[in-house]
Amino acid sequence: MRLDAATDLPLYVPVFRINRKLGRTGGALNFEDLAMSFRCDLTGKKAQVGHKVSHSNIKTKRRFFPNLRSVTLTSDTLSRSVRVRVSANALRTVDHRGGLDAFLLKAKDEELAPKLLEMKRAIAKKQKSA
Repeated sequence: MRLDAATDLPLYVPVFRINRKLGRTGGALNFEDLAMSFRCDLTGKKAQVGHKVSHSNIKTKRRFFPNLRSVTLTSDTLSRSVRVRVSANALRTVDHRGGLDAFLLKAKDEELAPKLLEMKRAIAKKQKSA
C-alpha cells in the first residue's frame, strides 16, 4: 500500500464488504445491510450469483444484476411523490396493480425499503380514516 509523503496516510482506503451470509445481525440480512447495493426498493429483487461459461466450458463466478431504474412515483392517496430505485419488472407490476398505493398495500413488509414501508402505513391509515 502506497503512502502519501505529506501525511503518511494511505492514498486510498480499502473498502471492506459485508459478509453476505451473516450481515451485521449475525443471521438473516436486513434491508439496511443492502441499502446501497443493487436492490429494488419495491420488490427486494437483488443481484444473483452464477457462472460465466466460456466456449471451452470454463466456469467463472459472476453476478447477474437486476435492471434498476431511478424513477419518481406518485401516491394518489397522500398526494405526494417519492423517488425510488426500482427494477423495470416492478414498474410493470405497479402499473398492472393500479398505481403505487395499490402496490404498496398488497406488498410484503420485508420486501419494501424503509421509506416505502412508512409510506405504506400512512396510506393504510389515511384510507382507514376516510
